[in-house]
Amino acid sequence: MTTHDFAGRTVLVTGAAGGIGGAIVRQLAAAGADVIAAGRSEESLAAICAQTGARPLAFDLQSHDSVRAALEGLDLWGVVNCAGDGGEIATPMDTDVDVFDRVISINTRGALLVTKYASQSMVRLGRGGAIVNVSSQAALVALPGHISYGSSKAALDGMTRVSALELGQYGIRVNSVNPTVVMTPMSAWYWGRDDVQGPFLDAMPLHRWATEDEIAGPVLFLLSDAASMVTGVALAVDGGYSCR
Repeated sequence: MTTHDFAGRTVLVTGAAGGIGGAIVRQLAAAGADVIAAGRSEESLAAICAQTGARPLAFDLQSHDSVRAALEGLDLWGVVNCAGDGGEIATPMDTDVDVFDRVISINTRGALLVTKYASQSMVRLGRGGAIVNVSSQAALVALPGHISYGSSKAALDGMTRVSALELGQYGIRVNSVNPTVVMTPMSAWYWGRDDVQGPFLDAMPLHRWATEDEIAGPVLFLLSDAASMVTGVALAVDGGYSCR
């Protein structure tokens, strides 16, 4: 088996109907993985599953019972926690606490629930495995207006490190990727504004937005045997923005 051959490995990808999640599903399927594409509804997953042959799995990340029912006993080798909520652009003074709670519930608590039940199955199978959490550059540097999103992703990075510490004894590696902005519909409403994108790209050494495939590639690396000695890291995929 080559380092990027996932034949015989079942990998769950949450947020599979989204841009980055879809790119991860496509790259995993092309590398031979048995991909389970997860989202809130099977209808939202129909296109990516038809394109790649992935198996759909619908559950609600905000519901403990829904996640447990979907994942308990499901045989998995790997997991990508990619589902996310961008929240709002707000300062700590004017943030909507209900929005903050929702973002934490999806981005952090939801990833924890998936990790909880997926890792139980991975330990039971005794084959090791890998978990990759799709975090953000907002966990590494302060971004204006990102009090909810940045907090949720910083907590996700902390969860990544603790999970790596706890699961390493079972041969399970846990890492994060921390992407810069990908110009998806979810991000364009804010990052596409002239007063925002100009100064941001000027401050980034590579001076451009990332593509979905440029985020999926490092995710596959961290899942793969090429990263067999890598665990507990937060890998910036941000064009150098966080090195300023």
